[in-house]
Amino acid sequence: MAWLVILLLLCLRLTRAELSDISDRREPDLEEGLLHLLLRLRQEEFFDILLIYGKDCIFHQLTQQLEISTVLVSSGSTTFDWDFGSLTLILSCSLEDDKEVTYRTLMKLQRNRRLIYIQEDIQPESVCEHYAKKEQYNIAMVRKDLNQSKYIYACRCFQDPIIQEVSLRESNPVYIENFHDMHGQPMRIMADLVAPRSMEYLNPKDGKTKMIGYVANLIRYFALKLNATLEVQRLGENVSFRDIIRRIKEDHIDIAMTMEASLHATNFDTASYPYILTSYCLMLPVPAKIPYNLVYAVIVDHLVLGIIVFLFIILSLLLIYSKNMSWQGLSLANVLVNDVSLRGLLGQAFPFPSNPSKQLRLIFIILCFASVILTTMYESYLQSFFTHPPSEAYISSFENIAECQQMIAITTYKINELNKNNNSHFQKINKGSLKMFEHWKEYSHLRNSFNRSYGYLVTEDRWTSYAEQQRNFKEPLFYFARDLCFSRLVFLNIPMRRHLPYRHLFEEHMLRQHEVGLVRFWKSRSFFDMVRLDITPLEDLSQPKPYQPSLLLLDVSWIMKLYLAAMVICIVCFGLEVLSKSRGRRLRKYIKDVYGNFVK
Repeated sequence: MAWLVILLLLCLRLTRAELSDISDRREPDLEEGLLHLLLRLRQEEFFDILLIYGKDCIFHQLTQQLEISTVLVSSGSTTFDWDFGSLTLILSCSLEDDKEVTYRTLMKLQRNRRLIYIQEDIQPESVCEHYAKKEQYNIAMVRKDLNQSKYIYACRCFQDPIIQEVSLRESNPVYIENFHDMHGQPMRIMADLVAPRSMEYLNPKDGKTKMIGYVANLIRYFALKLNATLEVQRLGENVSFRDIIRRIKEDHIDIAMTMEASLHATNFDTASYPYILTSYCLMLPVPAKIPYNLVYAVIVDHLVLGIIVFLFIILSLLLIYSKNMSWQGLSLANVLVNDVSLRGLLGQAFPFPSNPSKQLRLIFIILCFASVILTTMYESYLQSFFTHPPSEAYISSFENIAECQQMIAITTYKINELNKNNNSHFQKINKGSLKMFEHWKEYSHLRNSFNRSYGYLVTEDRWTSYAEQQRNFKEPLFYFARDLCFSRLVFLNIPMRRHLPYRHLFEEHMLRQHEVGLVRFWKSRSFFDMVRLDITPLEDLSQPKPYQPSLLLLDVSWIMKLYLAAMVICIVCFGLEVLSKSRGRRLRKYIKDVYGNFVK
């Protein structure tokens, strides 16, 4: 029995050796062909990582010869987020071995090239259809007879047939960019029709509806570049902007013809590369002009008035001292109500002594020079302010909004977004100063009509069209408060669905438009496009006041009241002075009589 067991073991060993010899005669040919193929693929597009799905197969034996970093996924799916570079070639031992379900890994490896080893009974067309359902298009297949046939099968998604046999004897590329020509395939687009980003109009030449705007032009020319058609869905009357984002996340549309801020986004799965860099600030009504009757108070600054009073006192003291070169005539009344100094500063004539000293002449020169400066300065201010009165105080801080009783219009969606991001500037605004709107179209209508009842939130790129429109106004209605910004660095991107297979081409197209200056040109033409499409009227919405050829009595009422009060004070002072002199005369006469009788 022992010899029988030994004999059986020897037979089994010989049989295994013969099978290994047969496999050794067959496999080296396939290995050599695959090795040359991988080296050729590396020359077409460099890769430094091999990702192999499936258990032990011919691809595993090539890794030792290529000396490239290799990741083996025998289970068909990873359990981690793919964190390697994009220079990866994916190899699958069979059609069913690639069972990747990790979401982030699927996104990062969507564009990578795939090489699948298929059996003789599997049709290449079915493989292309299988991967096309997962929106993976860079697919190539090899069979066991690679060395004999010298052919490799590659998927071509927009061609007929969808399979192309690429000969290894020729220099044709195995993988191509399938989306350079989409042969009229539709792109599902949804437009918010918010001017000036996207605007709809009827082309009179062909009677077709077309889109224009710096966002619409970007997508329209992209579709033209890829030879695709646009399947546009419009945003309904009662549909909000959030519905666009929801449809993007549910993969119902490919690209949204709108922009979304991604300042505090946790991921950019449904966002393109930033399209516009802008600020997000307040657009506030220009303060009203001050009334004409307050112009006299405005031109007199407190500091300047103090300097004039100080100069008046100094000149009064110098005049008193220089008259007799002593302080003999110094008194409070002579200093505060100095007739010569007061007349001189007001630019009026004053009595000039017959033989003044050199010091007194010098003081008179200073007095005359000061009067010329003061009267010229205030007359210039007065005429300028009567022609163009200055505005009232501007809002300088978020806390000052409530003090100025300025209401801020805002949508509930934007309130939730600012609260979610915990915006510190927004928290400073008194909630009583906010006017909330549920529908953003109502809010947009108020802002576009320049309703001065509210202030509005606006991006800087949208403000440029408002500023251009206000150039046609006699007086600007709103100003862009650059000191009242919620964020000075806001990235606006184009929403798109997660697994968009031509995302890289769209972002490349976007950068090229910026590079040649087309985006800046489109934005500069936004207002004129809106006027041409009758979206914005080319008229003065500032409602200028009728021209008044002259001032009214009401305009100078304040200064007339002040003049009347001064005249009353002067009369009172004159009366008191007269009374004081008559009483003094009586007192001196009484003293003289009493003193004379006493002496006698």
